[in-house]
Amino acid sequence: MALYLRPTAFIDSPVGFDGQFMRLAGGMSFFSAFEAITVEGGARVSKRLVPVGEIDAVVAGDGAAAATLSRLTSPRAPLVLGERTIRLDQPQVMGILNMTPDSFSDGGKHLGDAEAAASAGVAMAAAGAALVDVGGESTRPGAKDVWEGDEIARTVPVIERLARAGVAVSIDTRKAAVMSAALAAGAALVNDVSALGHDAQALALMAGATCPVVIMHWPDTKTHEGAYRDPLIETYDWLADRILALEAAGIVRSRLIVDPGIGFGKGVAENLALLNGLSLFHGLGCPLLVGASRKRFIGALAGEAPVEARLAGSLAVALKAAEQGAQIVRVHDVAETVQALRVWRGMRDQGLSG
Repeated sequence: MALYLRPTAFIDSPVGFDGQFMRLAGGMSFFSAFEAITVEGGARVSKRLVPVGEIDAVVAGDGAAAATLSRLTSPRAPLVLGERTIRLDQPQVMGILNMTPDSFSDGGKHLGDAEAAASAGVAMAAAGAALVDVGGESTRPGAKDVWEGDEIARTVPVIERLARAGVAVSIDTRKAAVMSAALAAGAALVNDVSALGHDAQALALMAGATCPVVIMHWPDTKTHEGAYRDPLIETYDWLADRILALEAAGIVRSRLIVDPGIGFGKGVAENLALLNGLSLFHGLGCPLLVGASRKRFIGALAGEAPVEARLAGSLAVALKAAEQGAQIVRVHDVAETVQALRVWRGMRDQGLSG
């Protein structure tokens, strides 16, 4: 049997509650209890709420659970991206800049015009995005694979311009050649939806690099909806196993950022289970990235709202992620998300002042 610890019972302010709360991953969220989940053979056999003051007794003698507890409360180190340092003690925004003809939300908007795309990325940074994520291949269901040469041609000119402008840039790709070209052009972070599993050369490349890497959960096929018995636990276990594999390959855990893969091979119910349980993933000891902006499940919950009408739902998800300690939210609507998070942070700051 294995014990999983999910922080819950979040409080608006820790002031006056000495000994009754813990701080989640060194961030701006405070919680007063754990959901202690016992799993055997991949199935939950029990769960109970444990006040934070009693958790030491629960994990006593269980080395794995004690290590998880330590990771849940340990601060996350800032991201050092070249000359830029991004603090992770507060939620940060990653802006999406697609150089694709077929992305589900903004495909074709910037394709073929590196100057205009870079201007859009600079505008995201000016609006408060800590990072701009540049991608040259759509990962929407049914999208065709893109030759790495085309992907490089789409992304590198934009990355070069953004880097010269002082913008922190990440490259959204599954391919080692694209990663290498993007890093040479000035990208400082790799965001791989395949968790370095698509390209056999990517693992060795990243083991020899020093940049942070986002690893995302994505099942073996793109049609995996309904195949989960427990999407939260299964996604956590998959990421935990992948982290161990990457560590064995020479990539230290402190370089990794985890993404539960909202919308990737998951239906509405599975996405909601992950969003409701996001705080569990801090037990992996890595910063948490959540990318749910404008995704299909938001439309499904809002009367089949089209992509262009999913801003409000996207903001709701971003705030839910921030509440559960997510360090990075990946979004299309940068200015609106930054404003929402600033208001959220203002409420947190007031709470800390007593």
